[in-house]
Amino acid sequence: MDFLKNEETGQPQAIPPVQDNLKNFGQTNIPNFESDIHCLTIIGQIEGHMILPPQNKTTKYEHIIPQLVAIEENPNIKGVLILLNTVGGDVEAGLAISEMIASLSKPTVSIVLGGGHSIGVPLAVSANYSYIVPSATMTIHPIRMTGLVVGVPQTFDYFNKMQDRIVEFIVRNSKVKREVFMKLMLKTGELANDIGTILVGKEAVDYGLIDEIGGIKEALKRLHTMIKEREGEK
Repeated sequence: MDFLKNEETGQPQAIPPVQDNLKNFGQTNIPNFESDIHCLTIIGQIEGHMILPPQNKTTKYEHIIPQLVAIEENPNIKGVLILLNTVGGDVEAGLAISEMIASLSKPTVSIVLGGGHSIGVPLAVSANYSYIVPSATMTIHPIRMTGLVVGVPQTFDYFNKMQDRIVEFIVRNSKVKREVFMKLMLKTGELANDIGTILVGKEAVDYGLIDEIGGIKEALKRLHTMIKEREGEK
């Protein structure tokens, strides 16, 4: 195995063989660069208390939450870039992750790539600044429950309280007005088997849900600016 000198420690650092990079990443060459920005990916379905089938691409909340704690404690990490391509998933887990991202002291920027659907909406707006690529979509709809439901008034009251928690978080962390968001959420005729709204790219910005259209270049530029501003305040 080859070695190179680590610029910070002065100690030799192993370079993974080309075959290892090819096996693990599908690439023959991985850039050897230590960044002060942590990239957090939220993809597939948000997995909560129930384990999803193995063929499902999932983001597990028990993996994400310790990462966020480590990010907050690590002085070498100056900012967080959150990449989103999720269909949604467990409401409690998604909202818990969103609240943790929103409470980080370090600058955060999110990008909605393929989709930021359902509980992916609060995840997208939980960052200090949010982007969406022009072709990405976001689906806004009321919460859905699966399985047996007890048909009593208390059940519906619980559903309403859970829905209010999500709406309140989105309104608090974005520029969208509550009445506008509720109208989008309860719109009929746009989705085949449900009520709700699909927003594509710029539409999410026009409604105030997402801050700006952009991708990796814009997000990293914004994040570096926020990091400099934060360090200037110290």
